[in-house]
Amino acid sequence: MYIVCSDLEGVFTPEVWINVAEKTGIPELRRTTRDEPDYEKLMRWRIRILEEHGLKLHDIQDVIAQIEPLPGALEFIQWVKERTQIIVVSDTFIQFAEPLIKKLGRPTLFCHSLVTDETNRIVDFKMRQPDPKRRTVEALQGLRYQVIAMGDSYNDVSMLRQAEEGILFRPPRNVIEEYPHFPVTSDYEEVKAIMSRFIG
Repeated sequence: MYIVCSDLEGVFTPEVWINVAEKTGIPELRRTTRDEPDYEKLMRWRIRILEEHGLKLHDIQDVIAQIEPLPGALEFIQWVKERTQIIVVSDTFIQFAEPLIKKLGRPTLFCHSLVTDETNRIVDFKMRQPDPKRRTVEALQGLRYQVIAMGDSYNDVSMLRQAEEGILFRPPRNVIEEYPHFPVTSDYEEVKAIMSRFIG
């Protein structure tokens, strides 16, 4: 039995931090996991930038509330749900993801959480576990599922490697060049064509 694990940002929604960078005029916040493979290093850097500019959690949430899913994302998720189960496995945070997941029809979400202080400043974050995307796939395989995984960035690679089938969705050129063995797709129809071999 197959199950689908997918990244969130860059696959079903625009990148949150790029939107925050554009809305706040802070270009440093455009850096994402497409650029930096070390997620914890990236998040520490982001928290420092937020502190320097006096931005708080509600400032980020205000931007996220205006983000819409990518065209066709909701329909694609429904297509998968009609055939099997889907779990969104993301390095985002529950405090960020709620409005996005609601707009996507509430697929199951595995992600992290933020730590804030009494003034709503983001002071830390809690990772669900080390290498959470790969370990989610491993856990599902331990339950005798076979996994189709989809992502777009460096932080998805270990998940794609662990899965029975890994698919890159609109990845940047640097990720394509470093991981040429994964099939590269540019739209949901191409993903459906690959997945249909496994989930009909």
